[in-house]
Amino acid sequence: MKPLQDVRIISLEQYGAGPFGSVHLADLGAEIIKIEDPRVGGDVGRYVPPYFEEEDSLFFETFNRNKQSISLDLTTPAGREVFEELVKNADAVYSNLRGDVPEKIGITYDQLKHLNPAIVCCSLTGFGMTGPRKNEPGYDYILQGLAGWMDLTGEPDGPPTKSGLSLVDFSGGYVAAIALLAGLHAARRDGIGMDCDVSLYDTAMAMLTYPATWHLNAGYTPARTRHSAHPSLVPFQAFEAKDGWFVVGCAKEKFWTRLAEAVGHPEWAEEGSPYANFSLRQQNQAELTDKLEEIFRTRTVDEWLGEFYPARIPCGPINDVPAALREEHTVARDLIVETEHPRYGTVKQVASPVRVGDERPEYRRAPLRNEHFEQVLRDVAGYDDAKVAALAADGAFGAGRPPHGHPTPEQEAAAR
Repeated sequence: MKPLQDVRIISLEQYGAGPFGSVHLADLGAEIIKIEDPRVGGDVGRYVPPYFEEEDSLFFETFNRNKQSISLDLTTPAGREVFEELVKNADAVYSNLRGDVPEKIGITYDQLKHLNPAIVCCSLTGFGMTGPRKNEPGYDYILQGLAGWMDLTGEPDGPPTKSGLSLVDFSGGYVAAIALLAGLHAARRDGIGMDCDVSLYDTAMAMLTYPATWHLNAGYTPARTRHSAHPSLVPFQAFEAKDGWFVVGCAKEKFWTRLAEAVGHPEWAEEGSPYANFSLRQQNQAELTDKLEEIFRTRTVDEWLGEFYPARIPCGPINDVPAALREEHTVARDLIVETEHPRYGTVKQVASPVRVGDERPEYRRAPLRNEHFEQVLRDVAGYDDAKVAALAADGAFGAGRPPHGHPTPEQEAAAR
C-alpha cells in the first residue's frame, strides 16, 4: 500500500495554496475528493492564463494531479446532504477559504462532529479563524508585504521586492499538510477529531525565524543586503563573473581558507589578517567584498566553479528556470514527471519533494471538473440511481450544467 492509501480527504480547495498542500498527500496515496462549486465553474485555477483552454489549464494540472473531482452546490439543502454523507465516510475535511467562511458554511469540527466524531477539519486561511484580520482575504503578495519579507528582499537602493515564487502560499500548503497529518494521527489514536487552524499569515511570520529572534532579543533590525549577501556570514552572496553570476559561500572557516587559496591570497586566512575569522570579515565586509568582486570578474562562471568544486567550496551557478530544469541533478533525482492529458497530451511537471520509502509515486493527471461523479456518489456516499436523480432534481449538483455524464431532464426530453 501507498503511505496514505487509507486516508480519505474531502477538500474544498481552490487556486494555489490549498491545492499545493494536498497534492503532496495525493501523491502519497491519499484519496482527495475535490468539491467544486458548479455555480462558478469550479476551481478558479482551471482558468488561470496564459496556458488555458476552456476548463483546462497547466496551472490547474500542477496543483491537482492524483485527485478526484465532483461538482456540488453546498448552498442547497440537497448539496449539503451529499456533503454530510461524504463526511461520514472520510477522515478529514480540508479547505482554503477566508477565515470567517469555514464557520459560515458549516465545516468546522463542532459543526461536523455529530456526523463523524473523529473527523479532522483543517482550514488553511489567509489570516486564521481568529484575530482582527480573520475576515480579510489573504494572498501571497499581500502576506509577503505584511510579514516583512518584501522589505528584506532586493537591493538596498531598490524598492521592496516580492520573491520570484509564491513562497507564502507554498509554505502555507506544506504547513497545512503537516497539521492535517498530525490531526489524523491524534484522531486515530484517540477517536476524537479537531480543528486545525492554519494561516498564511502565521506561516509567513514563523518563517522570519532567526532575524525575528535577533530583533526580539537584541534589537536587531533586518535590512536588505547588496547582491543578496548573508546578514552575518562573509563572504556568502552572489558575485558577478566575466559572463554571468554565481553564488559562493563560506559558512565555515575551512571554506574561507580554501577560497582564499583559490583566489590567490592564502594570506587572507592566516592569523593577523583583517579577514582571518568570521567577526573580522564581517567588520571589514565592504573592503573584502570589493576585492573579491574585482577578482571574480576576471574569469567566467564555469572557470571559477571549476576551481571551487574540487576544493569543496560551497558554490553554484545562478541558473534561470530552464537551466535549473536541465540540471543533471534534477534528472538524476527523477524530479520531472509526466502525465497524459486529453487536451495537452503528455504534460511534464516537477515531482513532489516528499519522499517516503523506496517506491516511486504514481502520477495521474488532474481531474476534469466533476469527472468522478459516479465513483464518489456510489462508492463513497453509497447512493443508487434513484437517489442521485432525486438529488440532481433538487439542485445538489448545480443548475444549468449537468453532472459529468448525466444529462438534465430537459436534455433527456429533447433526446426522446
